[in-house]
Amino acid sequence: MFQIKWLWQNLKGYRPLYAAALMMSVIIQTFFLVGPMIVEQIVDIFISSPDALQNIVVQRDLLIWLCVLLVLFVLVRTILQFICKMMYETVSQGVLQDVRNKLFEKLQNQDMHYFDTHTKGDLVTRLTGDLELIRHSLAWIVMTVVESGSLFIFTIVYFFTLDWLMTLCLLAVTPLLFIVTRLFSKKSGPRYVALREKLSRLNSKAQENIAANRVVKAFAREEYEKEEFDKYNREYCDYNQQAAMVWLEFQPYVEILAQSLWVIQMLVGGIFVINGRITLAQYTVFSGLLWTISNAIRNLGMLINDLQRFFASVSKIIEVFYSRSDIVNEHKAAERPRIKGDIRFEHVSMSFDGIKVLKDINLDIKDGETVVIMGATGSGKTAMMNLIARFYDPTDGAVYVGGKNVRDYEPDVLRSNIGMTTQEVLLFSDTIDGNIAYGKSDLPFEEVKQFAHLASAHFVEDMPEQYETIIGERGVGLSGGQKQRIALARAMAIRPPILILDDTTSAVDMETETEIQENLTKLDFECTKLIIAQRTSSARFADRIIILDDGRIIENGTHDELIKKKGYYYEIFTLQNGGEEPAV
Repeated sequence: MFQIKWLWQNLKGYRPLYAAALMMSVIIQTFFLVGPMIVEQIVDIFISSPDALQNIVVQRDLLIWLCVLLVLFVLVRTILQFICKMMYETVSQGVLQDVRNKLFEKLQNQDMHYFDTHTKGDLVTRLTGDLELIRHSLAWIVMTVVESGSLFIFTIVYFFTLDWLMTLCLLAVTPLLFIVTRLFSKKSGPRYVALREKLSRLNSKAQENIAANRVVKAFAREEYEKEEFDKYNREYCDYNQQAAMVWLEFQPYVEILAQSLWVIQMLVGGIFVINGRITLAQYTVFSGLLWTISNAIRNLGMLINDLQRFFASVSKIIEVFYSRSDIVNEHKAAERPRIKGDIRFEHVSMSFDGIKVLKDINLDIKDGETVVIMGATGSGKTAMMNLIARFYDPTDGAVYVGGKNVRDYEPDVLRSNIGMTTQEVLLFSDTIDGNIAYGKSDLPFEEVKQFAHLASAHFVEDMPEQYETIIGERGVGLSGGQKQRIALARAMAIRPPILILDDTTSAVDMETETEIQENLTKLDFECTKLIIAQRTSSARFADRIIILDDGRIIENGTHDELIKKKGYYYEIFTLQNGGEEPAV
């Protein structure tokens, strides 16, 4: 089975220790046979023998040694079991850590489209709960299979040496067990696959609600969200109960088969003792070791239950493990040279799920030029910026940066030359210093301050801890404008040849916006600036203004040129300036 093969591949580095643990498990099971063998000797010599009383007197030392030996074997077995379980735990935790790192690496290397089509809650479930089942499988399921299986085989072999007919009578129930097990696995497998999907939906709902807690509170929708979560939670519980019911339906059959062994042992064994086929000592051994067979039968049901959960979860992990990104980033670039900031779009079209968001875009942007891109919501502004950074590939045409097709760059090299602020500002739960220096961890503190000032983030120095202030997750504790300014400082701090600002000043006041615009002209490094804006105040002093509409460029020129055209830009400018027509 592929899942088992995948698990074995990921045991690399731990295979010798795991093999040793498996061997030790087998060896330990032989110790369970030693006890009954010693008991058989004691019963034969000192209880059922006609000379039992005389043997107790004459062979007292032997009796003492047999009793001491019985205790020693139990002690040694206990110590070995402890060591063995530690070995299993070491392997399972080590493999869990390695697989989680590999899985996280796989997720990091996925392209944007992957995250567009997978919920965060589902991916977190794969990194946590699904992986925990792998650890559980290695540390408990495999161990139980080996222990129960080897003890069952050793016991049956030993029973055959005592009496073959009695052993066959005990084994008569096993065909029934395999039939019941087969029926259970067919019925339970789909239930656990569905249960895993319900857990993913539940986690996604919780994650989404926690992330959007401010929106929930703003609309006073707490009660609604509680009801929605309760719906998902009930659905998950119902499926969990259904899966449990399959096991509960199956368990009585297993228990009946396990208990029937004791009935067979008492009836058939009693008859064989009366007829003299087996001795009382042998009957005692059969009775003393019968639990090893009944336990194996009981364990089989629980193991199948756990294995069905394991297969449902490991399939989800393997899906990520072998997923392929359309945009491959090997992270193998030895150097990240600085590239020129000229950009060219040649007949670029782009579609999302069959919907065209860009249509035959042709555009040349010179190195060092400042270009403002405007247009209605959904006109394709952000899509254009995403193509430059190669977060997505165009459906048709090509994008060139520094005279080279972006497809020919290692993504790390291309993106290290682009400083970007996104529409949705995301800051990390770190200091302000750490957030600004995120793209360049060794950035000197003086430069952190310099870029904070260029981004007009003077408010930082009014905080009690200043640049050492810890900000909350996603920038909680800061206003929208403050977050935008820290994000802008972070983008500029890597001194990129291309700076993409996606609606970066939408949440700041006009005075701060003007200051930021002036500061952008004072950068101490050559830089092509692409600014997505809604305000004409941000566009007025740009070298060029691009107007997009429905994925097409409808206007292209300077402020004065577009005012003279009296098109979209003219209308927006007039609207934003109180209806007063601009001087032409």
